[in-house]
Order: sequence, then C-alpha cells, then structure tokens
Amino acid sequence: MTDTLPSSMPNPTLEPPREMPKAMLRGWRRRCPNCGSGPMLRGYLKVRDNCPVCDEALYHHRADDGPPYLTLLIVAHIIGPGMLWFFIAFEPDPYTFMAIFMVASVALSLWFLPRLKGVIVAVQWAARMHGFGHGDARSDVRT
Repeated sequence: MTDTLPSSMPNPTLEPPREMPKAMLRGWRRRCPNCGSGPMLRGYLKVRDNCPVCDEALYHHRADDGPPYLTLLIVAHIIGPGMLWFFIAFEPDPYTFMAIFMVASVALSLWFLPRLKGVIVAVQWAARMHGFGHGDARSDVRT
C-alpha cells in the first residue's frame, strides 16, 4: 500500500502553506488574498474572476450564505444590547426608537456584508478549498 494522494488533490508537500490570518485581513479589506493590492470585488458584492494585479483566479469561491449569516449574527449582537441600553436609559418614543435602530441595523449590515464576503473568500483561498489549490487539475478549468 502506498501513501500517495489522488492526482486530483493538491499535494501539500509541494505547495507552500498560505497564511490564514494575512489572507483574512486582506479579505476584510476586500483585497486579493494572494497579493493584497488588487480589488477582490467588482461592485458591491460581485467577486472578480481574477485579480487585476496578480491574476490569481478567484472564481472558485463558494461564499453562498456564509456572509449574510455572519452579518446577521454580528449585527444582532451589536444592535440587541444597544436597543436594551437605549430603551432603559432614555425611554424613547416608539417611532423614534424604531427609526434609530432600523437605520442602524441597515447601515451596519451594509457595512459588514462585503467585508465578511471577502473574509469567507480569503479563508477558502488560504485553505485551498473549492479548487483554489494550484496543484488541483480542476483549478484552471471553469465550471
């Protein structure tokens, strides 16, 4: 019995490891996880097919429902205690209360969503998930 990897899987001994924290920080800044200078997103949430600076393929990502879920999780943990504190401290009019926290919720959600999408794509890139590994035979073929 031999200890060989299937030809479709990247060989971790041949490829240098990718730094997860650095990639995540670059993703948070919405930059290419490989070079850190090229923009990752085209528009608000559309991930570019390739980095315009280093030509790293980014179309492999499968962010799906991760960024909205994380956005909701984080925003709810910020807004929930804020609502409780504000209501206890100021006892505002209900319409004022709703207006303040609806606007705050939407603003925070719109701010967090592209950043968390960048982080998810960068994590997938650093972990060589979904075809991001250069040794993967499918990494150069678009599906």
